[in-house]
Amino acid sequence: MQIRPAMPEDVPAVLPMVEKLCRLHESWDAAKYSFLPNIAQMYDQWLRERASHRRSVFLVAEASGPEKIVGFLIGSVEREIPIYRLKEYGFLHDLWVEPEYRNEGVARQMVMLAVEKFTEMGVEQVRLDTAAKNEAARRLFEACGFRESVREMLIELKTDE
Repeated sequence: MQIRPAMPEDVPAVLPMVEKLCRLHESWDAAKYSFLPNIAQMYDQWLRERASHRRSVFLVAEASGPEKIVGFLIGSVEREIPIYRLKEYGFLHDLWVEPEYRNEGVARQMVMLAVEKFTEMGVEQVRLDTAAKNEAARRLFEACGFRESVREMLIELKTDE
C-alpha cells in the first residue's frame, strides 16, 4: 500500500468514496449530516483546490498492483476565532478506507502522515470530529494520540415555515 499526496487528477477516484462516507454519516444522524443533492459534484472543486493548496493535507492510499485508490484523507488549516491564543489549527475533515482494505493500518498511516504534514506547516494543534456512533474512528484517533476535547450536542427545532 502506498500513501501519497493527492493530485487533482485523483479526485474522480476519490468522489465515490466521498459519497459512501456521506451516506454513512447521514444514516447515523440525518439531522447533523443532511447533505444537499449531488454531494460529489460539490466536493469535486474543493478537493481539486485542496490537492494543490499549500495549507491543506490531501492524501490517497493506493493498493499495490494496478493503480487503485482505496482510501483518502482530507484536512486543512483553519483559523480560530480571535478570542483564543491559538490562531490556527489543522482540521481533519474526512477519512475513508474501502472496507476490504480496513484493519491493515492504512487509516492510521494516513492520520499520522497528516499530523506530520501539519507539524511541518507550523501548526500546533490538529482537531477532528467523529460521529457519535463511530466508535471505531474514536479508537483509531485515540491510538494516534488524539483525545476527546468537546461533545457537540444538537436539538432540532420546528419552525412554522
